[in-house]
Amino acid sequence: MNLSQLDLAILALYAIVLVFIAYRVSREKAGHEKNAQDYFLASKALPWWAVGTSLIAANISAEQIVGMSGAGYAGGIAIASYEWMSAITLFLVGKYFLPIFIAKGIYTMPEFLEQRYDRRVRTVMSIFWLTLYVLVNLTSIMYLGALAVNAVTGMDMMHAMIAMAAFSFCYSVYGGMKAVAFTDVFQVTLLVLGGALITWLGLEKVAEMHGGSSVVDGFKQLLVLAPEKFDLILDPSNPNYKNLPGISVLIGGMWVMNISYWGFNQYITQRTLASKSLQEAQKGIALAAYLKVLMPVIIVLPGIAAAVLQPGLTPSDKAYPWMMVNILPHGILGIVFAGLVAAVCASLASKTNSISTLFTMDIYKQIINPNASQEHLVKVGRIAALVAIVIALVVAEPLIGKSDQAFQFIQDFTAYFTPGVVLMFLMGFFWKKATALSALVAGIGSVALSILSKFVLPADFPFMDRIAIVFVLCAVLAIAVTYISGGKVQEKAIDLKGIHFKTEPVFNVACLGVVLVLIAFYTVWW
Repeated sequence: MNLSQLDLAILALYAIVLVFIAYRVSREKAGHEKNAQDYFLASKALPWWAVGTSLIAANISAEQIVGMSGAGYAGGIAIASYEWMSAITLFLVGKYFLPIFIAKGIYTMPEFLEQRYDRRVRTVMSIFWLTLYVLVNLTSIMYLGALAVNAVTGMDMMHAMIAMAAFSFCYSVYGGMKAVAFTDVFQVTLLVLGGALITWLGLEKVAEMHGGSSVVDGFKQLLVLAPEKFDLILDPSNPNYKNLPGISVLIGGMWVMNISYWGFNQYITQRTLASKSLQEAQKGIALAAYLKVLMPVIIVLPGIAAAVLQPGLTPSDKAYPWMMVNILPHGILGIVFAGLVAAVCASLASKTNSISTLFTMDIYKQIINPNASQEHLVKVGRIAALVAIVIALVVAEPLIGKSDQAFQFIQDFTAYFTPGVVLMFLMGFFWKKATALSALVAGIGSVALSILSKFVLPADFPFMDRIAIVFVLCAVLAIAVTYISGGKVQEKAIDLKGIHFKTEPVFNVACLGVVLVLIAFYTVWW
């Protein structure tokens, strides 16, 4: 084991503080039992700072920390486009999508689809998201988190996955969304602190190897020693072009992916739906956007530094764990390791809470037991979370363990569905003639066309460009089906006149700030 007694003490302190916070914020008032809104949407009482940090905690886990560092090790800073383009997407979601969701008073994304289309669309998408969350997202969080734990402690992979799952289960399943959101504030603080420390010490190590002494010296050395890793827009000759195809990260399929993830993803949007008000949710989104701008500094840069300090690591996902074990002194290692565990547990808690919400509200309450009491729904949600964790533990190694770059595997697999998901919602929002059948055609067509493209397009065709092509084809199919069906305004079409899209000055200024920062980044490293 690479952890000292000091490191273990820090880890134990982290666990104690987290459980204490979860217990304090989730205690019911005397005589009050949790109802569905309390458990799944934190009584719709989250302040902006809890919304913002919870968005990041749900998003940043082992698949980002370990997986994105591995991608940075292999291909450089271009992978940061996922984070930086997400920051812009968050503002679009806050201004144009969130007002509609909050006005509709929904619990889940499939619930909105039933309100706009019909029960069939809701059921199909509920099953899709449950499958994706359990078999891809939950498994990847567990496996990559266990990979880091194994590298630092030597703990068996399965035992590590069980330990992290059990820990997150204990506080999240009891307390529900409120416990998840407020512990996320602590978790993100620890994540940012730990990530900043490993970046700082990693850059100092690079500097020392080449006669320098400061973090600035180390960063300058990275620019000199690995200039190819500081291209944000990759050339077709770059071996990583298939995963990050040049200008497409700015104007192509990445927009479809980001809008799907940040706008219509249950375990992301659930945080904003639980806010005190639309304005509080929008402030939280602005905070999350700035944290997304920061993330590549504490996630991608360590991977690039590892490429200079220890070339030849296989698979590249070992980069972040290698940095932890080989450059961090004891004490600091405990903080960074606690930060990594915090990120994994926060995402596990967020994911299991959203899985339980989807199953309970969209499957159990709608199909199995429509007359279930509020207290019974909470119990069903807790059981659903436990079952999801057990399934993920069983399938994590066979599904995720075979991939060299797990982050890219996740993006590629998810890309089969995202074009259809985005079309379903965009048509539902802004096109009154869109029918339930056209929505289903978009969703099912997205999967079918994505699979077909594997046989039609060249083997090295970038998956991000495939997303853009499938999105356009699905849009054409959906429009054709709509007009073949009569092309009439639908009874369930949304009346946007009653929804307020005007945002406060602080939100608008925050958006402008992010845009200017990103223009600077892309200008320097184009």
